[in-house]
Amino acid sequence: MNRHANGYQGARGVAGTASSQRGISFLGLLFLGVIIAFLAIVGAKVVPTVTEYMAIQKAVKKAAADGTTVPAVRAAFDRTASVDYISSIAGKDLDITKDGDKVVVEFAYDKEIALFGPAYLLIKYRGSSAGGYN
Repeated sequence: MNRHANGYQGARGVAGTASSQRGISFLGLLFLGVIIAFLAIVGAKVVPTVTEYMAIQKAVKKAAADGTTVPAVRAAFDRTASVDYISSIAGKDLDITKDGDKVVVEFAYDKEIALFGPAYLLIKYRGSSAGGYN
């Protein structure tokens, strides 16, 4: 008599192969957690610089609209920068030109973000009151 006569298939299943499990191993989960934590830390350090860049872009557009001379544009930017806590650049760092009757203000600066040990992330920000950077 066959020992499987009662219909019991055993631990190997119907086809006689071991059933495989699907999912992520503990080491895979640990590795994924480390990657997600690293990205979260970098993101937390980058977000304030992006926020400052957007404030600078807004201040540059306002200064270009308010001022007609180079000293007036620099002064208008410095006033806005002191209110918005902009510390990366000052009015003296702006490149101010005239395009016809329109004042165009351009800026560029680098921001270094310390990651760990000797590793840094360098972000190069550039912008213009005209909506782009040449």
